[in-house]
Amino acid sequence: MSASQAKTTHGIDPTVIRARSAGSLSDLISISGRVIRAIPRDPEQFIPAMLVPLFFFIVNVGSLQNIAESTGAVGNFKAFQLPVAILFASTGVSRASALVYDIQDGYFDRLLMTPVKRPTLLLGLLAADFAMIVALCIPVLLLGTILGVHFATGFLGLFAFLFMAGCWGVAFNGFTYAIALKTGSPAAVNSSFILFFPFAFLTTSFLPKEALTGWLATIAEWNPVTYMLAGLRAILSGGWEWGTIGTAFFAIALVGILSMTLSLLALKSRVKRG
Repeated sequence: MSASQAKTTHGIDPTVIRARSAGSLSDLISISGRVIRAIPRDPEQFIPAMLVPLFFFIVNVGSLQNIAESTGAVGNFKAFQLPVAILFASTGVSRASALVYDIQDGYFDRLLMTPVKRPTLLLGLLAADFAMIVALCIPVLLLGTILGVHFATGFLGLFAFLFMAGCWGVAFNGFTYAIALKTGSPAAVNSSFILFFPFAFLTTSFLPKEALTGWLATIAEWNPVTYMLAGLRAILSGGWEWGTIGTAFFAIALVGILSMTLSLLALKSRVKRG
């Protein structure tokens, strides 16, 4: 039968029928939904991610509160430390390791054979990360509330606080996905958490910026986490300090632009290889 004979009454040639994309939004929902459904099946990842910030918050408050408050460096050390615990809850918590397993078992290559929009392969993971980070921050906030920490900005400030934490987590996770897509190595992804330590400790984790001196003060001045923590602390204790909050989002955006550029370039390279 010739191609012209194979045409149906509607003029469609079955020899050239191709799958059509369902659209970027549908692809994004599908990718992120699959990732979110897989999270409860991977408790070894999210349980430590929940316990670590709670541990650091309790230990830091218990060991340093009296010293910090007695010297006058910090007025309310619990409120000062809560954003640091949120930092631990929101940084490096990603599904990059699951992406590596998808690459290794061929699932990622099979996705590339579908009409799914390529950027949604990454954006869907990041959307799921945002939801997971917000969920991990809630137990930390509950503990802070139990210990007497309250939002100066009220209930609306709670949502702004969680949104900022989620944005920071997504911005940082771009680095982990870049490593996952570039290397396809679980060991490399697990080691990527080392990137977090300079961000976390060479900043205002334990003392305000005014109390830092020497080289530490210089590094903290250039560390985007310094401004992210300042934004969280403003929402929590200072009120709607728009300049501080805006600077925090600007710092997060700079990190996000860098990390997303690297991850999208790594995705492009992986797609070409696939």
